[in-house]
Amino acid sequence: MKRLLQVCVLLCTLFLASFNAASKSPLPNPVLYFMGADYFTINGVNMVRYKFDVLNKDNYPADMFAASPNLPPCGANTKASRTWVDIYDQRGKRLYGFCALGKPGDLNGIWFAMPDDTVPPSYVYIEMNDRQTNTKYKSNLAETTL
Repeated sequence: MKRLLQVCVLLCTLFLASFNAASKSPLPNPVLYFMGADYFTINGVNMVRYKFDVLNKDNYPADMFAASPNLPPCGANTKASRTWVDIYDQRGKRLYGFCALGKPGDLNGIWFAMPDDTVPPSYVYIEMNDRQTNTKYKSNLAETTL
């Protein structure tokens, strides 16, 4: 009888573990889109800031963007967020990155800038790197014009 009870407990534990694993659906890749451009001057250089948003940012849990002092710092920032976001051109050249976004909603303010006399890449994408789980989420290619 004791052996039968142990087998039942083991089977129930395995069933619940597999149910929990199956019920946690994986997070989607980000859906990036262009929001517009801002023109500004810094140190006498005319620049263009290309602004983007992530359509499905609300699908990501807030803890993905929590300060993570237990992970390597971002330069001098010892409280960088758990997830870093990098912007790349269509060929994979990194254009800019964010290491201190505080919440999923901050994905509506990501951008890269270039001098206004430089032709921007036609398309860009982002990679969100969850440094705690070592998981990368790659977006679609988004245009850099409206």
